Amino acid sequence: MTNRKNPLVVVAVLLLALVAGVGYLLTGKGSDHPKAAASATAAATTGSSAPKPSAPKPSPPAGGAATPAPAGTWVPSDSSMADVCRTKLPSQAVETLTLIAKGGPYPYNRDGIVFENRESRLPKKTDGYYHEFTVVTPGSNDRGTRRVVTGGSGEQYWSADHYATFQEIDSRC
Repeated sequence: MTNRKNPLVVVAVLLLALVAGVGYLLTGKGSDHPKAAASATAAATTGSSAPKPSAPKPSPPAGGAATPAPAGTWVPSDSSMADVCRTKLPSQAVETLTLIAKGGPYPYNRDGIVFENRESRLPKKTDGYYHEFTVVTPGSNDRGTRRVVTGGSGEQYWSADHYATFQEIDSRC
């Protein structure tokens, strides 16, 4: 191959890859990809200060279960993680969970942002799977240390110590 044809081959390959990528995204098959979902979310929330996640969905049955749990039954997403009854949470956490279920509005502009799970204290999931919400701390002049983190499948986690520890929220009690 001569030097003159090499740039044409490179351009042709790049063009083909671009067309294939656009076709993949347009068919909807790329919508599960974190960057595709993020760009779709960004397009849908243009002009707002923070993403407005939808209400959590019921938790799916834990992997490996022989029979699925009846509809509406809470199933922990990670049996090795401690759980806490919703009724045992501070009243401010219950208020935050109510706001999440309604889709906002939230008191802090950082509510609803992606929680990155950098320390891997929650089950490993794709980027953008988790979102964090502030739980008001009485007497605090900032956001405080209390948070609720939600997962894309509806699971909810409580952290009273700014993500040092988590408990999965059991909505049955």
